Amino acid sequence: MKLSDMITDIIRQMLRDAENGIAEIQRNELASRVGCVPSQINYVITSRFTPEQGYIVESRRGGGGYIRISRVRLDKGQSIMHAINAVGERLDAETARIFLSNLRDGGVLAAQAAELIGAALSDAVLRAAPQETRDALRAAVFKQMLAVLLK
Repeated sequence: MKLSDMITDIIRQMLRDAENGIAEIQRNELASRVGCVPSQINYVITSRFTPEQGYIVESRRGGGGYIRISRVRLDKGQSIMHAINAVGERLDAETARIFLSNLRDGGVLAAQAAELIGAALSDAVLRAAPQETRDALRAAVFKQMLAVLLK
């Protein structure tokens, strides 16, 4: 298991174990626990605990500083609108996979629906489109598919 995956798993477990759904992390403490430099903790948090992935991250610097991570709890309609608004004009295949995974994990999409949408957004399907327009096409298709779920 890669170090980044291990750190991600630890933080997700902290979120699951927290009664209030908020994990407070001492960066240096977690870094020494997993045997890495504190900047590795920062990397994981900034890349895997983003608003697009359904997290709110707050930090307080200084001697008693901490990083506080909480999972955003939205209803189905809010989650879909959040995803539509977060996509932007372009969407690469990996980011689409992350959005779908978050929507599935949040109970917004059934596993089969997430797989179906993922297949429609795949590079294999979009191969016929010119490379320079694929991400824009993927974003437009994804937004339209999500918009249908709002009806």
